[in-house]
Amino acid sequence: MQLKLTGLILFSSLLSVNAQTTDKDILKRAKIIHQEAITIDTHNDINVNNFSEDKNYSMNLDTQVNLPKMEKGGMDVTWLIVYTGQEELNADGYKAAYENAINKFEAIHRLTEEIAPEKIGLATNSEEVRNLVNQGKKVAMIGVENAYPVGTDLSRIKEFYDRGARYMSLSHNGHSQFSDSNTGEENDEWLYNGLSELGKEAVREMNRQGMMIDVSHPSKEAIKQMFEISKAPLIASHSSARALCDHSRNLDDELLDLFKEHGGVVQTVAFSSYLNTEKHNAFNDASKEVYEKKAAEMGIIILPRDTVRNLPEQERTKYYADFNKVRSSAKSEIDKLKESGVPVNVSDFVDHVDYLVEKIGIDHIGISSDFDGGGGIEGWNDASETLNVTIELVKRGYTDEEIKKLWGENLLRVMDEVQAVADNLQKS
Repeated sequence: MQLKLTGLILFSSLLSVNAQTTDKDILKRAKIIHQEAITIDTHNDINVNNFSEDKNYSMNLDTQVNLPKMEKGGMDVTWLIVYTGQEELNADGYKAAYENAINKFEAIHRLTEEIAPEKIGLATNSEEVRNLVNQGKKVAMIGVENAYPVGTDLSRIKEFYDRGARYMSLSHNGHSQFSDSNTGEENDEWLYNGLSELGKEAVREMNRQGMMIDVSHPSKEAIKQMFEISKAPLIASHSSARALCDHSRNLDDELLDLFKEHGGVVQTVAFSSYLNTEKHNAFNDASKEVYEKKAAEMGIIILPRDTVRNLPEQERTKYYADFNKVRSSAKSEIDKLKESGVPVNVSDFVDHVDYLVEKIGIDHIGISSDFDGGGGIEGWNDASETLNVTIELVKRGYTDEEIKKLWGENLLRVMDEVQAVADNLQKS
């Protein structure tokens, strides 16, 4: 059994970054901190087809997250996402979305209870996280991206909580029955100018159940209203700083100030177009030409990301399999592109960490990737490269304790605070 705390801890306080520090020193210190920290990534999408006996996360699949990649990169905790795309606001849509959500809940439980319980366990609170890590196991947690599957039955919030979910967003790409989405910015079109009445009730019920409220996809006005209503801290499970990258999925300074005032945590996301849109677009345009040329040779059509996410699951699975073949075939040409134009990388990612820490303080920032949902940057393109983030944080001069806060301690603290609010509300 390999515990996180090792004899290497003795050396961690002896090393610091200064003018004389070598790359070898930085790597040594980063490895020590990385081993001691509980490393938590708060947003990883899943495909239920990867949770069967024959094909699952105990294998080194062609996914950005799986157990072998987590082991190699020292990623301890992966939040696996119950995601449902936005459809019509009617009973048929809610029914189909609920069935999709339950399939994903069951897939995650299958991994932790039947497929690989000796390697990974499901955690629902900070104590369970720490116990599993100390047992030498990887940890799965569950987040719900889009409350659309709840329909209009708020009792499903408790059901999802009982199934293991510990955060949920009230909308995704498109306005839901609960909340306007950030996507309304494009045409300045809104359903509620924030939250619907049902959405306001959902916030109160999530507080009562102990479900963290995720603000990464709702509109700015909706987020402000959530801060007004919620008695518990909020989280942004995968968002970055709008001051550095003007994208509607990022949080502007006014919203960041609310996190500082009310508590909570912003999980900076390694999604290239949310980190540096100009740099992303330049490299993406060049890469697109290579991929389209290679795809045409292979008889495959490249589709826009939003189109792919809205495909039926079986078709989406086939598309990703085909696209991965294209990527593999084009790898050498893409590597050549990197010599002339650097893609968005770990340094760009930590620029956002720096800004957020300066703006609202070290206690309110965390880390996420959005792996297998479009995330990934040069240097942290899958879970096996997770150490590279810690290396960059060491280079920037963050202390051991600060890095531990960023990687997981802040998020675990907020989970405890949200549960404490729920306990008090249930008593009263």
